[in-house]
Amino acid sequence: MSRRQALALAGGAVLAALPFPASATTTARSVPSRGFNLPGWLDREAGIAPAAATLEKLRQSGFETIRLPVNSDLISAGDPAWLRRIHDGVADLVGLGFAVLVDMHPSAGLHAAFERDPAAASEQVVQAWTALRPVIAELPAASVYPELLNEPPMERAVWLALRDRLAETLRATCPRHTLVWGPARFQGIWEIADAPPLADDNQIAAIHFYAPTAFTHQCENWDASPLARMANLPFPATRETPAVRDLIARLRAAGDEEAASLLENELSNPWTAAAIASNFAEAARWSVAHDCPLMLNEFGVLNFCVDAQSRAAWVRAVREAAEANHIGWTYWELDQGFGFIASRLSPEGFDASMMAALLGGEAAGQ
Repeated sequence: MSRRQALALAGGAVLAALPFPASATTTARSVPSRGFNLPGWLDREAGIAPAAATLEKLRQSGFETIRLPVNSDLISAGDPAWLRRIHDGVADLVGLGFAVLVDMHPSAGLHAAFERDPAAASEQVVQAWTALRPVIAELPAASVYPELLNEPPMERAVWLALRDRLAETLRATCPRHTLVWGPARFQGIWEIADAPPLADDNQIAAIHFYAPTAFTHQCENWDASPLARMANLPFPATRETPAVRDLIARLRAAGDEEAASLLENELSNPWTAAAIASNFAEAARWSVAHDCPLMLNEFGVLNFCVDAQSRAAWVRAVREAAEANHIGWTYWELDQGFGFIASRLSPEGFDASMMAALLGGEAAGQ
């Protein structure tokens, strides 16, 4: 089952710097928050760095955190020039006042390697962190958070064993950095419920939220998913919302029972802010029970065929649910299909409605 299929099936089921207060956890810790993901820079050889003016505007607007994907394929060889590029990029972001999550983000090649030979692929990830850990050690523990592996492409038992090994690998040279890890293959909010935390006093568990996927991934264009045939769906919505009824009717008229049934399944519960809030309240109960801070590392809506008001309403509902439950957040992502600015190379072209949804009110800097 693909990640998108799993998210689609789970979407209907799950839809039903933030300090942790002393009443919520026995150890007061802060979680990086108010952030965005920045792929397409240090996760590829020809990556594009954001303009300094863009970063400065984002920081002045109120963003505090950047989740920065890096690529194990490029790191594991231990090329000093590449490692220095990562060091300097992270240091520049810290210098601007951002907290930075250094996210080991598997490439398509690593995903394939895990399918072929999980043991060898695991060794590649260990090798990558062994090469990268001296870089992390040079960067301030108060601002830089190593994330062990995004959406680990393996069965949970295999991942948990690798997670513990990666934590041990990093701890050898980074005793004070907060380690970030996800619970299982899709890192979905529903996967945290039965995940054991690390045996480590300095950790954050990371989850993702893209439910309902018929809404967040409508008009996707990178695979043959029926989500590609969803369009112009609103939020909030029920099965009786006219745009929903019309789309289901059109899909069935075209003989597309797969897409029509998926949409009906995802609307088994209404799409509402209250339903989203209930999911985050449940995740927060896990956090309190395990005395382990929680962070929402990814959430977002594709900007291909959704109306701006619905997109902003969903984003605001998720952000507010996270904040209400002391869960930090980083939006996926800055300036691509899910993005909220036109280009990382220009401080112009910021989406005012998305900035307000993410930062609250009439977001600063607009």
